[in-house]
Amino acid sequence: MIGVTGATGQLGHLVIEHLLKTTAANQIVALVRNPQKASALKELGVEVREADYAKPDTLSSAFSGLDKLLLVSSSEVGQRATQHQNVIDAAKAAGVQLLAYTSILHADTSPLALAKEHVATETYLREADVPYVVLRNGWYTENYLASVAPALENQAFIGAAGNGKISSATRNDFAQAAAVVLTSSEPQVGKVYELSGDESYTLADLCAILSEESGNTIPYVNMPEEDYAKALESAGIPAPFAAILADSDAGASQGALFDDSHVLSKLIGRPTTALRPLVKAAL
Repeated sequence: MIGVTGATGQLGHLVIEHLLKTTAANQIVALVRNPQKASALKELGVEVREADYAKPDTLSSAFSGLDKLLLVSSSEVGQRATQHQNVIDAAKAAGVQLLAYTSILHADTSPLALAKEHVATETYLREADVPYVVLRNGWYTENYLASVAPALENQAFIGAAGNGKISSATRNDFAQAAAVVLTSSEPQVGKVYELSGDESYTLADLCAILSEESGNTIPYVNMPEEDYAKALESAGIPAPFAAILADSDAGASQGALFDDSHVLSKLIGRPTTALRPLVKAAL
């Protein structure tokens, strides 16, 4: 039995779709915070159970009978470490034989503020003596594609990544990797996968593709981190999240989002999704 947390989220749902290609639906459990929002998952034939990271009492019964569990990292920055510890404790008590955790690329050396809670979770995993595998996911290409529309509207793509190269991949690429690891016949305990896209690009490179495909000249405007955060706030993004995004861009300028190991494409058995077709689709 394989359980997937955060199954109503974008990544978790995709993982289940990939699992269904090789695994019977009655061997998959969708773990969700609100079962009432999981009708689409029920239609896929998988079992739906309530599992709220912040409510430990929901986790023990949710994990009952599971052999493998995918812990999709919480979206609640600042509360992640505690929430993840709740999941790890419940998985250990339930006798889960493999816990896969979605961390961040090069977590142990990353300058990104986002890495702190991932490092805390990885440390807790080791100390809890739970059989685990770590999926250190790189940046989602979708994070930057979300800026295509405002870039066209404002005739400029803003950021704070400088000339830093970004080795992003799609959620679908990362989801397939998680499904491969969860269903692999090879031992996975103790492995740490650094997962990134095959193609590395700067935001100026992204703007060149965007300009070619849209027929508009869209320059990349690099900004100081603080100014970029303020610009995001003025666009309606809450200040704490704007600060995280700006910090991530600044980290990219230091190489935090770059990796050329091609572990992800080797794991999924195909090249990761190319940038240009994604820009076309976004347009």
